[in-house]
Amino acid sequence: MKPIDLGEDPLALDRQVCFALSVASRNVIALYRPLLAPMGLTHPQYLVMLALWESSPRSVKELCGALHAEAATLSPLLKRLEAIGYVVRPRSRSDERQLAVDLTDAGRELRSEAEKIPYRVVELLGMDLADLERLNDALGQVISATGRALDELGAGATTS
Repeated sequence: MKPIDLGEDPLALDRQVCFALSVASRNVIALYRPLLAPMGLTHPQYLVMLALWESSPRSVKELCGALHAEAATLSPLLKRLEAIGYVVRPRSRSDERQLAVDLTDAGRELRSEAEKIPYRVVELLGMDLADLERLNDALGQVISATGRALDELGAGATTS
């Protein structure tokens, strides 16, 4: 294996992947806030809705897998989405221990409004769509690699 060369100062802040990801994540999520506010959604709630628009109903376990999140993290999000009328959480008929999260009519109708958001985000970023698609692919690789690394460390990929 070829030795890793991290340059003269491996601790330089602007060379840290964690720093770049952290700042980029905060800034991109900040773009979403004013776009989601008219729908009454926070960014984490929006992610739940995206997962449900892809496939609904879904068990909490399935949602946790799709969102790389813990049930304890999703539970308050789902309660809030239920309180504002976008989802229902009936018990599964086949297994009373499981909740089957499903969209309400209002939740399904919200999708047509939400479809405008990705276009607006791309417009606000002012970046070439191909560059954003490459970035998304690279981030997918980072997510996979960190999951494997956490498994190797015995930490488990519990959150993303």
